Amino acid sequence: MILKHLSIINYRNIPSCELDLSPKINCFLGMNGEGKTNLLDAIHFLSLCRSYATSQDSLCILHNQDIMSIAGQYETEDGTPEDIHIGIRRGQKKVVRRGKKAYKRLVEHIGLIPLVMVSPADQFLIAGGSEERRRFMDIIISQYNPIYMEALLRYNKALQQRNALLKEEIAPDPEMFLLWEEQMAKEAEYIYQCRQEYIKDFTPIFQRFYNHISKEKEIVELRYVSHCQRGPLLEQLTRDRFRDQAVGYSLHGVHKDDLEMLLGGYAIKREGSQGQNKTFLIALKLAQFDFLKRTGSKTTPLLLLDDIFDKLDAERVEQIVSLVNNDLFGQIFITDTNRDHLDSILQKSSGDYRIFHVKNGNVTL
Repeated sequence: MILKHLSIINYRNIPSCELDLSPKINCFLGMNGEGKTNLLDAIHFLSLCRSYATSQDSLCILHNQDIMSIAGQYETEDGTPEDIHIGIRRGQKKVVRRGKKAYKRLVEHIGLIPLVMVSPADQFLIAGGSEERRRFMDIIISQYNPIYMEALLRYNKALQQRNALLKEEIAPDPEMFLLWEEQMAKEAEYIYQCRQEYIKDFTPIFQRFYNHISKEKEIVELRYVSHCQRGPLLEQLTRDRFRDQAVGYSLHGVHKDDLEMLLGGYAIKREGSQGQNKTFLIALKLAQFDFLKRTGSKTTPLLLLDDIFDKLDAERVEQIVSLVNNDLFGQIFITDTNRDHLDSILQKSSGDYRIFHVKNGNVTL
């Protein structure tokens, strides 16, 4: 998939821009805070119907404006055009259109334009709570398996209903609890199987990318942890119902799953240096790209690299540059404050490229 033209109105700090893009490498150069990341975020929004930076759509609208708009003109591998438009008005729901037709359910759009974004915000995958790592798994699986997203939505609805019952002062009918617990257990079994299969297939790809960047200096591992590994979830939910009522929420379920990230057999959040953490995260995302390319809609994902070279030594930067110029990748978007990094990539690239300069939300060639 190639993004040929990007149109933005009132997105974050970008008042307006119209960009004709290279089918291979697009570089956005500028100082911090000028709007480089917001350009990538707009592209992310077109693929996944949400910002990478915030879950609140209203925060994506430029200050003192009532509406924002993002439009992308794409071309598939076989030359078929795809036009995607997203509009948001303050106080109203966003509208996503494919061609001239608005989606009734946004989940129908996920996976059409596969995308991987590497950002400094990814540090929360290591330093943050388990919800960040579950989201990492969910975003990938949902882009190649729409049934998974549906199961996740049904599970979360059942979880919310059970939690509401747990908070009631007068104990509800046990049959009401059982109704939602059975729904949770049914959906959790499928979600667990999908996550388990994904991590099994994904881990060797991730390790290969990490070994390339680090030149095999460290051993890394991913380990999936779930309550479903302890036995049937329904038994756990019914057994601990009174305990859950005491705390007011569900203590067991796939909403508590985690993905342990290990360096040399130990948690990388405790053992890793800044360079090792960054290498770990970049390897995760490049492996995500490779995985989606193999398992998704057979469409090459877009790759968005936001300020990825900071805190990496020259040797690791060189290894990443060699990867980026590999034929594995299709269209790439890169931001940086350092022209030297971009020049090192472009000098080794045989494909087309464009460099855009970003200052105070304005974008120029």
